Amino acid sequence: MEYDLVFEGGGAKGLAFVGALKEFERRGHRPRRLIGTSAGSITACLIAAGYSSEENLAAIAEKTPDGRARFATFMDTPTLYDDTIVRDQMGYWLRTELDNPDIPNLIEPVVDNLIESLVKLPLFRHLTSLFLYGGWYAGDAFIAWLQEKLDAGGRNLSTTTLTEFHEKTGRDLSVVASDLTGKEMLVLNHRTAPVLPTMWAVRMSMGCPFAWQEVVWKSEWGAYRSRDLSGHRVVDGGLLSNFPIGLFVTSDENIDEIMGENVNSENVIGLLIDETLEVPGAGQASTQTLSAPSLLNRVDLLEAMIVRIHGLAETVLSAHDKFTLSKYKHLVCRLPAQGIGTMEFDMAQPRQEAVIRAGEAAMATFFS
Repeated sequence: MEYDLVFEGGGAKGLAFVGALKEFERRGHRPRRLIGTSAGSITACLIAAGYSSEENLAAIAEKTPDGRARFATFMDTPTLYDDTIVRDQMGYWLRTELDNPDIPNLIEPVVDNLIESLVKLPLFRHLTSLFLYGGWYAGDAFIAWLQEKLDAGGRNLSTTTLTEFHEKTGRDLSVVASDLTGKEMLVLNHRTAPVLPTMWAVRMSMGCPFAWQEVVWKSEWGAYRSRDLSGHRVVDGGLLSNFPIGLFVTSDENIDEIMGENVNSENVIGLLIDETLEVPGAGQASTQTLSAPSLLNRVDLLEAMIVRIHGLAETVLSAHDKFTLSKYKHLVCRLPAQGIGTMEFDMAQPRQEAVIRAGEAAMATFFS
């Protein structure tokens, strides 16, 4: 049987999706339409690209040569080396502060040397990225990873627009993002944003505010529902809808225009990360797993603040999802995630296996 699948955001907790999908596949079911928010958009995109649950697990659990989780590299340091805005703004400010009619010839080399020194400091680059672009991390490593996964196995999907992705895969993929400039929720798919690159749609959706840089909509990405969003700042869809099951179970002219006609709203499964449900056998996260990358240990309090701000925003703005959830709870598969950290990418193998088993059991219970 075919089902529309909804994937909630949840960072590393999304490992539970793997177990749920294993049970889903074992029963012979197939995905129809897919929608995801934040980290859930990554899973939705990979499934739409033809990834099985086992291939999803391999992608999520991938390690770097030095043994780190590949996902942990998404917390990357911005470069800023070629950022003319940063250099120009810094140069103007420093020249103004150092301006002295008695030493006019000395200012230029002093300023240039100071700028060169500052942009090499990781802490300065993170702070500049946060203040100018709204995110502590760059997000470039994620784009590189997704490009690799979308091209793997001869798929050659990394350069596709949402329309081309739909045509090549036959899958109906939607991801949710938040337009900070327009103050609205965006549902990105081949109907609403036909020439938007697939990779950038997912990057927008997973871009947790303050953690990753905001994505600025480029003019060459075309319109969103016939409206020009050029220059708009777009971030994590979880800010406005972390569990968009309502888009599959309600129908009106506006929703049908965005999602296509909801022909059978009962053939929907919402995969919900439930932090109130215990993960049997998961144990405790190691201290090493929970720590920030060594490069950033000096600013771990600032990183913690960023995570807390995002958590507060999600809590305040999740009322709409909670209302929909209560109305359609019979369509929701609750995946245990108690004690699993959102940024716990370097999870120990036994803990990973426990989360996956819990996801399998949850899906089996859903179908029973």
